[in-house]
Amino acid sequence: MRRSSRHLVIFVKAPLLGQVKSRLAAGIGALAARRFYRATTARLIRKMNRDRRWRVWLAVTPHRALNSAHWPRGTQRLDQGQGDLGARMGRVFHSLPPGPAVIVGSDIPDLGPRHVAAAFRALGGHDAVFGPAADGGYWLIGLRRRPPVPSGLFAGVRWSSFHALADTHASLPRNVSIAMLEVLEDVDDAAAYARWCGRLKKRRRASSDAPGAAA
Repeated sequence: MRRSSRHLVIFVKAPLLGQVKSRLAAGIGALAARRFYRATTARLIRKMNRDRRWRVWLAVTPHRALNSAHWPRGTQRLDQGQGDLGARMGRVFHSLPPGPAVIVGSDIPDLGPRHVAAAFRALGGHDAVFGPAADGGYWLIGLRRRPPVPSGLFAGVRWSSFHALADTHASLPRNVSIAMLEVLEDVDDAAAYARWCGRLKKRRRASSDAPGAAA
């Protein structure tokens, strides 16, 4: 399958002080939350843009940030538009060129190309794929889009709650085949941030202790 027929959409928000990661900011401060979001988003876009297996799109909010210097040159952008998260994701799924499409958030620091590759592999044999989050939501949703996107997708979903994944699952027709990926954690609050910092320290320690690390 050509890269241009697989679509990876990263949902991003202009990283303005006091306007991103409000729950996280309440625990670690607005400046630290903004710093985390900017670094995580930039790293994710950079890693995904390097991979030739898919075409990267940025779904941007608010509209005035569509052509902002925050985003790397050459990356194709979409306006998320108005409405709740379901309305905005549905709009993106309907507007993309033909081919399987995967949407991810930009606040999952453990997310890497292998997770996206696994999602596209799953869509080879399923109609939909989810990457479940530890809090009951999900960090990825993908659709084969053949048959077309169901009209009732995201209807009645209780966003920002433990029910988000279950509600989205229930909004799909019963005959839709669904695959599940591994559980990851989106960093939405201070507790999740502390857990991520702990994982990061362990990885750095393991890397420094690896044979030849100091060579």
